[in-house]
Amino acid sequence: MFAVGSRSSLNRRTQLIRGGVLVLCLQLLLTSAAAQKKRPTKHASKEPVKEETQLARLRDEYIKATKDYRTSLEKLLPLYETNWHRAEQRLTQSKTLFEQGLISKRDLDVSEGAVVDDKAKVDDVRKQMSTADTQIAEVLIEVQSEQQMAGRISKGGMVRTTSFIRYNGGGPWSLAQVNTVDGFFRQKFGRALPIAVFGQGAIHNRWRLDHHNAMDISLNPDGAEGQALMDYLRSRGIPFSAFRQAIPGTATGPHIHVGLPSHRY
Repeated sequence: MFAVGSRSSLNRRTQLIRGGVLVLCLQLLLTSAAAQKKRPTKHASKEPVKEETQLARLRDEYIKATKDYRTSLEKLLPLYETNWHRAEQRLTQSKTLFEQGLISKRDLDVSEGAVVDDKAKVDDVRKQMSTADTQIAEVLIEVQSEQQMAGRISKGGMVRTTSFIRYNGGGPWSLAQVNTVDGFFRQKFGRALPIAVFGQGAIHNRWRLDHHNAMDISLNPDGAEGQALMDYLRSRGIPFSAFRQAIPGTATGPHIHVGLPSHRY
């Protein structure tokens, strides 16, 4: 039978694992930014190669951190499953004692609650393991997709992957057209276009992405507003990249990038 201290220890261990992964990912980004600041500006011709190498390293470290996190979850899972099965055994015993009038309804409720709580912990760990597998797979897919489609999208062509959509519009585009796009959005949805970044932003400087002639819109491409905006942009031949989730070194979260893809400098 598990003591209360053991259950608390497992909870603390889970929190430490989660916190450690978050800290590690943050350190990767901070290390990336610090390394960029230290680079000399003399050998400009070699910067693109260095940036691509750094991006590849950042993704490799992200995958490693996620794998380590999953390994830690694998070690926790049998402990939680043991707690859950023991709670079920105690509940069976409690039901028998309750039928015999030896324990109160409150004691029986406590046993039932313990089963529910321990089962929820098992389900949560399994879900996190599945999410880790998905994150690793999606990063690998993005790397492969970027390699396959680099420079190969024809004018007016579009590429879809699990994490992003890229449309290579052949029409003219500049930030001077923002009022036209905003006017469409206001007329259709009754509110201003949710522009998160207009032109070059701090995050783009940190990741050394040329974003001077693009804007980021805080819309999920899978939502109704995001779908309507992408349809409008395609009808005008305006290029865009829509991200469904964060991609290490490329996107911080779901949004629609209006303009040509940002290249590293």
